[in-house]
Amino acid sequence: MQPIYEVSEGLYNITTDISKLDVNVIHRFLSEESYWAKGVPKNIVEKSIVNSLCFGMFYKNEQVGFARLITDKATFAYVADVFILREHRGKGLGKWLMKAIQSHPELQNLRRWLLTTKDAHTLYEQLGWQKPSADYAYRFMMRQNADVYKKSQ
Repeated sequence: MQPIYEVSEGLYNITTDISKLDVNVIHRFLSEESYWAKGVPKNIVEKSIVNSLCFGMFYKNEQVGFARLITDKATFAYVADVFILREHRGKGLGKWLMKAIQSHPELQNLRRWLLTTKDAHTLYEQLGWQKPSADYAYRFMMRQNADVYKKSQ
């Protein structure tokens, strides 16, 4: 079992305690509102949570944000499924969530962090992220199955 990491600011709290996560909120956002996981089945969301380092953001006791990391906690972390619910946006919560993730004690001194985003480059750039330089970007490869969720329904 992983040690629980928590940070608070006012009425907001971030925790890695997966027992507190509201899977229904996470699934609804990812499957209905996100551009990257539209249509994802609930069982896939549940499996991804169990096999990742997850960060739930709460306002009082209501889940309002989420992010998860695929990481070995030694050399690498991939940031995925980051969101703040619409009614809580515009308060700097996405930035605070990412700062909390990057400050997690078990994630210090990683050699490489990665993420993909269509529209949040300026947020991540404020936190030290940068686009790969042209002489580095050529190293990246990917294998993608864009229709995988359509097949599993």
